[in-house]
Amino acid sequence: MMTVTRLDAADAETLIAGAEAHATRIGVPMCIAITDESGQLIAFRRMDGGKVTSATIAIDKAFTAAAARKATHEYGTASQPGAPAYGIASALGGRLMVVGGGLPVIVDGEVVGGIGVSSGTPDQDRAVAQAGIDTFGAGG
Repeated sequence: MMTVTRLDAADAETLIAGAEAHATRIGVPMCIAITDESGQLIAFRRMDGGKVTSATIAIDKAFTAAAARKATHEYGTASQPGAPAYGIASALGGRLMVVGGGLPVIVDGEVVGGIGVSSGTPDQDRAVAQAGIDTFGAGG
């Protein structure tokens, strides 16, 4: 028998609130997705003005970060031609994301979920995702 630690709806809202606050500060409306440790969606917010096409991307970034237990930008480097994970972006029906903006949510050294952000540049998406994690880590 295993004991699994996972994010709940209140945790997801804390992550979204922190991410949304940063997105508002930088003036880029974002799509923000939170998944549990297996990559299943818990919560999603598309800010007013967030790109419609970014909704699926944000969800897939959160999925990748949680299920693969790795930040999506790390796959970006590893998936270039000649690199060890070349071609991984086509895995799982193209659901694995290799663009920055997806981060695993870690508590006590264990991945408990993922946050995925999309609508800005990869650096903006990553910073907004990190702001969500920072807010969550600070207790809301």
